[in-house]
Formats: sequence, structure tokens, C-alpha cells
Amino acid sequence: MPRLRLPAALLLLTCTLTTAAQVAPPVFTDEARATARQLADRALASDLAYRITRDLTTEVGPRLAGTAQEARARDWAVATLEELGFANVRVESFPLSLWTRGESVHEEAAIVAPYPQPLFATSLGGAGGTPPEGVEAEIAFFDSFDDLLASATGEDVLAGKVVFVNDRMTATRTGEGYGWANRKRRTAWLEAENRGASAVLIRSVGTSSHRFPHTGMMGFPEGRRAGIPALAVSAPDADQIERIHARGETIRVRLKTAADWREETTSGNVIAEIPGAGAPEEIVIIGAHLDSWDLGTGALDDGAGVGIVTAAAKLIRDLPRRPRRTVRLVLFGAEEVGLVGARAYAEARVADGTVDDHVLGSESDFGARRVWRLSSNVAPHALPFVEALQRELAFLGIIRGGNDSGGGPDMSPLQAAGMPVMRLDQNGEDYFEFHHTPDDTFDKIDPDEMAQNVAAWAMFVWLVADSDQAFRPLDAP
Repeated sequence: MPRLRLPAALLLLTCTLTTAAQVAPPVFTDEARATARQLADRALASDLAYRITRDLTTEVGPRLAGTAQEARARDWAVATLEELGFANVRVESFPLSLWTRGESVHEEAAIVAPYPQPLFATSLGGAGGTPPEGVEAEIAFFDSFDDLLASATGEDVLAGKVVFVNDRMTATRTGEGYGWANRKRRTAWLEAENRGASAVLIRSVGTSSHRFPHTGMMGFPEGRRAGIPALAVSAPDADQIERIHARGETIRVRLKTAADWREETTSGNVIAEIPGAGAPEEIVIIGAHLDSWDLGTGALDDGAGVGIVTAAAKLIRDLPRRPRRTVRLVLFGAEEVGLVGARAYAEARVADGTVDDHVLGSESDFGARRVWRLSSNVAPHALPFVEALQRELAFLGIIRGGNDSGGGPDMSPLQAAGMPVMRLDQNGEDYFEFHHTPDDTFDKIDPDEMAQNVAAWAMFVWLVADSDQAFRPLDAP
């Protein structure tokens, strides 16, 4: 058989490429990889995140933004972070408008005709209240938010009516149905008020089949505040309204709530650091939010995130040597009422000229189920680093996601200012069973799944913070 003869130039090119591949430096040193695996092993054997979350939800409980409870949470966080040995523990305060639902989380809602019965309902964040005697009116039923948008407009077309919007949310691992279902929570009040309605009710945004209504902040276009009550009813109560409507019956409801904006107050972000040993001016920021809604104890949203990122940072802090870059842990205030703390943090970093020193950011804010995917939003030249990072995390069951991710809600103002982000995506299939409801309590957390989160976070933060990898475009600051 004749022997194949390769041109000399092709042989030279082949040898050159082979040699280059053989001498290309690894993304991570053996020492960095060994340390990362050691961090994971320690995380999987530790219950620190679980204990942090337990203590926050037990000793403070619900932490509505701007209230004395949220201020207690800041004091608790400062004391906890100092006890754990972090450096530069401090609070950065910012102004906040306080909204509450009144003296109690229990508000009155009931069908008065044709079949009198109570409804389990709760005011949405930013909603107005009723007169002291309450409001009684006929329901104007809309099967979807789109139906409300398409309905006749005018200041009196729904005068004296209580608008009800029905849309359902579908459960997914990524929680992707939340944004679509959330449209009614954010702006149904505006559409109802513009048509003369006296109040608005929505089917709770979430996937729970229990009689736990789901709260959350409404939207306020151009700073306009709601002048009417706006409440979410639990899914079973929404089903009941839907069944009565399907019979062709006229439904009348009675509502009574003291919800309102109260006063100007303050909130704050709690900050702690592990100073970098080689490039301390470069900041890897990790975070969670300290505030919560007032119905449950905020265990999943976001007490779990507080526990996860704090425990991961503590493991790194206790290493024999510090990472090259500074790790900055931020427990954001007033996230639930419009990312107020995150915006204040980003504005402060623009003002002090350090926003471009934030090389990468990420937040834990999706409960405590297992991390299953690493997503990113970094410059193309940094993708080999992200892919190598995922390979290190693969033994934890983590796959590679896309490069079009956010870094978590509180990272979005910094991301908008140019900061690259990564996201350790958690399994959120049952997250919206509990999210923003009275059922968001500590018993929902599985300590083993939480430990897997801490292992992933500790490895991720260490390998990023101990590297010199740039994640911004090469021509960026």
C-alpha cells in the first residue's frame, strides 16, 4: 500500500499546534484546584449555613424593609459577621419610604354574595387601604391580565367595581413563568384604577395549592402610587371565585385593609470583607438580601441566601492564605421593595470611583435547593475560564449554562454599570410554592441540599478570587 506523504508546511503546522497545546498553561494551578476541593469537602460536612439561617429566622423573624425588624436584622448581621472574623464589617445606610399593611398581617376579605364565605387574601406591597368601614362592591372578572389590558378604557368604565385578574403560573426548575405571571401583580392596579375601579384582586402569583396568599411589590410607573386597595387571594380562593363566575353569578366582595405608605425612614446594606492578598483593589462581590416580606419568616427568600454566601465566605476566610482578590460580602437591605439597597450600593460605588474595580458578582436568592447549573455573562475571552470552572464543579452535579445570564436581582444595577456576572442556578421547581407567602419558613430547608450550595459557592468564589482572570472586555477599564 502506498505511503501518504504530507506537505512539509502541513507537518510543521501540525507539530506547532501539538506543541502549543501541550505547553498551554492550565486555567487553575494544582494548588488552587486542591484548595477548592478541600473547601467543598469542608462545606459538605458543615451545617454553618443551616445554623445561620436558623438563627436569623428565629431571632429576628420577618424583616419587612424599613421596619424595626429589618433594623434588628442589620444588628444581628453585624454581630454575626464580626464573630465569624470578617474584616471591615460595616453598614451603609440609605433613605427609604416605609409601606406596611397596618398593625397586623391579617386583613379582611370575603365574598358576601351570592355565597357568603371568607377569602384568604393579603395586600400587595405599595397598595392603598380602604376606608375604615371597608369596601363592598361587585367583581369585574378578567380571566387574564391580557384581557384586562384589552378591555375598554375610560375613567368610569369599571366605576365602583372590584377588578379580579385570574392568570395562573406554571412551575419550572428555572422559575421562568414568574415574570409573565407577575405582570398582573405589578400593574393590574394601574389598569384598574385608570378605569375607575374601587379595588383590585389578583390570583396569587405562585404555584401553591394551599390557602396561603402571595404578596410582593407592585410597580409604580413614573413614581405614581396606588390610590386603591390591591390584594392577592390564595389559589384555592381564586378557584372559588372562578367557579362562581362560571355559573353566571354576580359576585360581591367586602375588603378591609389599613395598608398605606407611612413615613420616610432608613434601611441599609451590611458589608464584610476578606481583603485580597495580591490585588486587594479588585473586588469579587457576592451577596444575598437581608430583608424579607412580613407573612413568613423569610427562610427561603432570602435567609437561605444569607446563610449560603456567609458560610462559603467563612470557609475561604479560614484558609491558611487569603485569595489574591478581595471578596466582598454584601447583605442587601430593601430588596423586596424595589432593589433599593442594590441601587444605593451601585450609586455609592459610582460616586467613590470603585465601580470598575468590581471584577465579578453573583447573588444567592432562589431558595436552598441544589445548584444544578453555572451560567454567566462575561466577555468571550473569559469563557474558557468559566468552562474550566464548571468542570471543577461537575462532581457536585452542576452543568454549564449559557452566557446570557443575570447575576441575581441585587447584582443587576452593577451589571447595568458593566460588571460581569455568574450565577449558580438552583432548582426552583417548588420555590414558588412558598415564596412571599406565610409558608416561607425554616422547616422548608433541607440541610444536605443547602450544604451542596455552600460547596459550590466556596469553590466558585475561591477560584475566581484567587485568579487574575479578567471578565470584562479587554478594552474595558
